[in-house]
Amino acid sequence: MSDKRTRFETLAVHGGEPRPGADGSVVFPLFQGTVFEADSGDAPYIRLGTNPSQRHLEHRLAALEGAETAAATASGMAAITAALHSVLGAGDHLIAAGVFHGGTGRFLAEHAARLGWAYDLVDPGDPDAWRRALRPRTAALLTETITNPTIRVGDLVGAARFARDHGLASLIDNTLATPVVFRPHPVGFDLVCHSATKALNGHSDIAAGAVTGSRARIERVRSVLCAYGSALDPHAAFLLSRGLKTLALRVRQQNANALAVARFLAAHEAIEQVRYPGLAAHPDHGRAAAWFDGFGSVLSFRPVGGASAADALVKALRLPYAAASLGGVESLVTRVEADGHPDVPDDLIRFSAGIEAADDLVADFAQALGD
Repeated sequence: MSDKRTRFETLAVHGGEPRPGADGSVVFPLFQGTVFEADSGDAPYIRLGTNPSQRHLEHRLAALEGAETAAATASGMAAITAALHSVLGAGDHLIAAGVFHGGTGRFLAEHAARLGWAYDLVDPGDPDAWRRALRPRTAALLTETITNPTIRVGDLVGAARFARDHGLASLIDNTLATPVVFRPHPVGFDLVCHSATKALNGHSDIAAGAVTGSRARIERVRSVLCAYGSALDPHAAFLLSRGLKTLALRVRQQNANALAVARFLAAHEAIEQVRYPGLAAHPDHGRAAAWFDGFGSVLSFRPVGGASAADALVKALRLPYAAASLGGVESLVTRVEADGHPDVPDDLIRFSAGIEAADDLVADFAQALGD
């Protein structure tokens, strides 16, 4: 099912599903095997990403992002690194627009030079900075839909257009938004990456990633995955495909919860700053309101009193788990500085809203703040 008029909730359940399913199944079965007999040509093989459970998941992922095809990966980092390897060679230059997820930032800092890549970090909302960063060997632009953990929304439409106008491959990490909130391909991005460990799966029980795009670009991504052995295990593919069925319901509840908590914190005298694009005071609220369907499930904030106050607040919360992930059905909270982000304030707290009742989450924050 790929009708553009189909609403996302329906697409999440039926998009990419074979009709009828194997032996009449409604739920596509798990193919755990690693070796298959070939009638002609190459047989399905797990490292190539051609196990039937892997391929089924990839059809589902492509449908949700509105792409020609997809590659499922062993983790979100496998997705972003394979995507970068597919568009960059020795001597090439990357424009990286944003303060990135810690793993992406560490990969560039520790491995780009060894691979022969140069890169510049630029403001995702400043097209002049992108132009200044251009070099003769600039080959790609990488950004995030919502930056993690600084929670900014760059000029996404402008970034895709800038890349196209200058012959660059455009890559975007859509993990924090999910295709429920924003679909990058229709505005012109070439490759869309996800840590599917997070909201796409939504149940904090697998590691997975995804890259979506055109068939030609995904074939290059798949070649990298095959070389590095980074394809997704079929059982994880089965679980992720199951998780996608409830994606729209989960994300919409998480978005509502995040907005409720953000509004409460923004009005509290013990909170110095709240970063959430659903708030009218957020510097990127206009962009988010124009392009997004919802504002995401993740916010960050700074309490009055600095790092010690941040530690005390995290410890005083009863519902969110103190854990460094996001996008699951359980609310999570973490001190970002302790999670490998040295370039952000040491009192910054990241909150990932789960699917609990919004009133209960707000009440928990109230008691943690001494109300």
